[in-house]
Amino acid sequence: MLGRIFTVGGYTLLSRITGFARDIMLAAILGAGPVADAFFVALRLPNHFRAIFAEGAFNAAFVPAYAHVTGKGGPASAHLFADRIFTLLFASQVVLLILAILFMPQAMSILAPGFTDDPAQRHLAIELTRITFPYLLLITLVTLYGGMLNVMQRFASAAAASIFLNISMMATLALAAFFPSAGHAAAWGVLISGFLQYFLLAGDLQRHGGLPRFAPLRLDEDVRGFFRALGPATLGSMGTQVALFADTIIATFLPVGALSALYYADRLNQLPIGVIGIAIGTVLLPEMSRRMAADDHVGAMGAQRRAFLFTLLFSLPFVAAFLVVPDIIMRAMFARGAFTKADAAVAAATLAAYAIALIPFVMIRSAVATFNARKDTTTPMIAALTGIAVNVALKILLMGPLAQIGLALGTAAGAWINLLLVIFFAMRAGYLEFDRAFLLALGKFALTGVVLAAVLWGTARLAAERFAGLTSLRDEATLGVLIIVTVLVYSALVLTLFGKSWLRSLVRAR
Repeated sequence: MLGRIFTVGGYTLLSRITGFARDIMLAAILGAGPVADAFFVALRLPNHFRAIFAEGAFNAAFVPAYAHVTGKGGPASAHLFADRIFTLLFASQVVLLILAILFMPQAMSILAPGFTDDPAQRHLAIELTRITFPYLLLITLVTLYGGMLNVMQRFASAAAASIFLNISMMATLALAAFFPSAGHAAAWGVLISGFLQYFLLAGDLQRHGGLPRFAPLRLDEDVRGFFRALGPATLGSMGTQVALFADTIIATFLPVGALSALYYADRLNQLPIGVIGIAIGTVLLPEMSRRMAADDHVGAMGAQRRAFLFTLLFSLPFVAAFLVVPDIIMRAMFARGAFTKADAAVAAATLAAYAIALIPFVMIRSAVATFNARKDTTTPMIAALTGIAVNVALKILLMGPLAQIGLALGTAAGAWINLLLVIFFAMRAGYLEFDRAFLLALGKFALTGVVLAAVLWGTARLAAERFAGLTSLRDEATLGVLIIVTVLVYSALVLTLFGKSWLRSLVRAR
C-alpha cells in the first residue's frame, strides 16, 4: 500500500508544485481585484459540481461497486457494469451542461449575488463561467476512468492528470495579451486542460482493459446497488459543496479581495490535503473494498489504522507551519506583481484559520473509507450534513466581525465535527478500534507538533533579524531556512520519540 501511496502522492505533489507556479502567475497577473474575483467564481462553479458528482459521490459509490463486480463476475461483468454507468453519467452531464449554459445569468444571481451591484463584473463572471463549465463533463469522464484504473491497481495517470490543468493555465496566461482579458485566458486554460486530462486517462484505460461504451440501460442488481450508494454519497458531498457555495456567496458581499484571499489560502491548505489526504484515501478505498469482498475485516481495520498514522506522520509539519508562520509563507509564495503584501497578510490570516482543521481535512477521506468499502454511504452523509449545518451557521455569525477569516473558521469547525462523528459511528459499529499502540502514537504526535511549532516560531524571529538588511528575497530566504529547520527538527523528533523500529513496522506491515 505504501508504494501506491507514494505513487499517488508523488504525482499529486508534482501537481501541487506546478499549481503553485500557476498561482504565482495568477497572483502576479490577476492580483486580487474584480477580474480575479470573477474568474474564481467561474472556476469554483464547475469545481463544486465536480466535487459533488465526480470526485466525491461518484468515487465513493463506484469504486467499491466496481471492485465487487470485478471480484464476483470477472472482467466481462465489470466491463458491462462500467458501460452502463458511463452511459448514465454521460447523459446526465450533457443535460447539466446545456442547462448551465442556458441559465447561467439566473445561476449567477444565486451564486454571486454580490456582483449584482457591478454589472461589468457580473457579465464577466457569466462569460467566464460559460467557458469553464464544459470542463465538468470532461473531468467527470476522467473520474470514471480513474476509478476503473484504481481498481486495476493503476494509479499513476489519474494522479498525474491534474498537472495538465496547471500547465494549460500557465500557457494561456503567458499568452494573455491575445485574449480579451487575463481572466479569459485563465478560463480557456481550464477548458483546454479538460481535454488533455481526458485523453491521458482514456489512452491509459484503452491500453489496459478498454474504454466504456454506450450500452442499453438496464437496472440490474449491480446498477441498483450503485445508485443506492450514490444517493447518500451525493447528499454528503453536496453538503460539503453547499458550505463552499456559502463561502462564494457570502464573500461576494465582503470587500473586494475576500474571494481571492480565500482562494490563495485554500490553495496552500490543499497541498497537504491533496498530497497526503487524498493520496492515502485514494489507495485505501480499493484496498479496503478488496479486503471486505474477501471477508478480511481484521486486515481492513489494520489498513485503516496504518492510513491514519501515515496521514499524521506526513501532515503534522504543515499544521505547525500554517499555524505559526502563515504570513512568511504567503508573502514568499505570492507577494509580487499585482498581489501586494497587504493582500498576503489577509490571505495568511485566512490560511491560519483553515489550518486549525487541517488534521480532519486530511483524515476524513481515510475515515469514511470503512463505510464506503461496505457500500454504506448513508452514515458518512449524516456526519457530513451535521458538520455542514454547524459550518454554515458559524459562517453567518462570524462573517460580520471577521470577514473571510470567519468563513474559514466555520469551515474548520464543521470539518472537526464531521471527522469526530465518522470515527464515533465507526467505533460504535465495530468497524474501527484504536489499540493502545495507536493511542500512544497519537500522544507522541501531539508532543512532536508542539515542539516543532515552538522551534518554527523562534527560527522565524531569528531569521527576520538576520535577513533584515536584505532589500529583496527576504521572505523567500526566511522560508528556505524554515523548510530546512523543519526537515531536520521533525526528523529528529520522530526518530527520538518513535524510533526506527516503529517506522520499519509501519512501512513493512501487511
